[in-house]
Amino acid sequence: MTFDVHQLDSFVLVGSLVTLVAILAVRLSAGAGLPSLLIYLFMGFLLGESVVGIPFEDAQLAHALGFGALALILAEGGLTTSWREMRSSIRLGVSLATVGVAVSVAVVALAAHYLLGLPWELAVLLGAVCSPTDAAAVFSVLRVVPLPKRLTGALEAESGLNDAPTVVLVTVISTGAVAEHGLLGVSGIIVFELAAGVLIGLGVGFAGAWVMRRVALPSSGLYPLAVLSLTLAAYGAGTAVHASGFAAIYVAALVLGNSELPHRLATRSFAEGLAWLAQIGLFVMLGLLLSPGRIGIDTVALALLTGLVLTVVARPLSVAVSSLAQPMPWRELVFISWAGLRGAVPVVLTTIALAEGVDGADQLFDIVFVMVVVYTLLTGPTLPLVARLLKVARRSEPRGLDVEAAPLDRLAADLLQVTISPASKMHGVEVGELRLPPGASVSLVIRQGEAMVPERRTVLRHGDDLLVVAPRKVREATEERLRQVSAGGRLAQWLGEGTPGEQRRVSE
Repeated sequence: MTFDVHQLDSFVLVGSLVTLVAILAVRLSAGAGLPSLLIYLFMGFLLGESVVGIPFEDAQLAHALGFGALALILAEGGLTTSWREMRSSIRLGVSLATVGVAVSVAVVALAAHYLLGLPWELAVLLGAVCSPTDAAAVFSVLRVVPLPKRLTGALEAESGLNDAPTVVLVTVISTGAVAEHGLLGVSGIIVFELAAGVLIGLGVGFAGAWVMRRVALPSSGLYPLAVLSLTLAAYGAGTAVHASGFAAIYVAALVLGNSELPHRLATRSFAEGLAWLAQIGLFVMLGLLLSPGRIGIDTVALALLTGLVLTVVARPLSVAVSSLAQPMPWRELVFISWAGLRGAVPVVLTTIALAEGVDGADQLFDIVFVMVVVYTLLTGPTLPLVARLLKVARRSEPRGLDVEAAPLDRLAADLLQVTISPASKMHGVEVGELRLPPGASVSLVIRQGEAMVPERRTVLRHGDDLLVVAPRKVREATEERLRQVSAGGRLAQWLGEGTPGEQRRVSE
């Protein structure tokens, strides 16, 4: 099959229009409290063979494109996730992504075999593809629900890490590796791939951060491209040595996103936009892959029963067992159980079985597709209400300070662009009261579009943008001091906020 310039013209026209409609639909989905995946899936269904008539049945291509999109989504998740927020609940997140997945797979597989009558291979595959939560759904929905950081940290850690073990499990089952290596051998493969993926991610992340802090690129737009390329390099390196590429890319992105890199805000914004594009393309493609003619009453019944077992039995049990690693109040555990959002990940995982030609893979795809749609409609919009009923919601507060950095290579210094937000206690503080480290200074204040060179007695206001020049050796201390004053005002050090750990807890 050839792809000429005329086909390219048509593809660009249709693709741009579909993407624009999908972007505008984000507002609708956000207002309704729904993950946008439902709208994108519906758009793919409309474009498919049943309505508009665009044919798409290439499972191998869907598998490859799906994995590529998931890699970009996980990269964005890592780059935009605060390690300080995740750190307090990382044990629970890791436990949910490993032990919790194992419990969920076992429960769903047993129910699918003994209650739904599916053969063992299909039953275990169903349990495996349904067990991971979806990073895109979790990141998009939970960030608009005001929750304690230990809850968002646990859920984001789980959704970022649980793709890796389930991808390995689904692959070894679909390829028949279980019969070849045995259960113990398969367990060893999973442990190796996860451990190697994490190590590769750490290596690429820290090495990449070291390089990015010391290179001065000629254009600020190159920094987001360089950081994203590093995360994709981690994915490629992981898969090249038969480790988990998903674990590698998420860990590398998490390290890079929490490092003091130039143009961090621009990098995160770029990654977020690219992740939205990946989500749109992924969900529209999965909608195209659906064949509504195959979905009968039996498929719908199996999907509903599977979702019921997953939501009412498997998920609560997996959360309860996982909480042994890090106990939490029962209200928070109940919310974590209800917030186990499924999205594109389960559907993408079924394309592995489709690509490998597993018997019953078409039925598996249809069951999972229907289940994801129905239970996303059930859980997504109800999360804010459930959070209030369980009394785990808290008032959402804006960040106090945004800091952007650009390198001044010849001066061995960095230029910090600081925005004083409405929540900042830097309002009313004089420039001289900032007490920045030696060598650092506020060189310019921009207020309501007007620039002025500040004096020591210049009073800072909400909405001000500051340009701060800091020698590279005191850059981190300068940012630390700025956030300290933003959190506690001019008396920050006298209020017990002088240590970095204490300051971080206040400013975040």
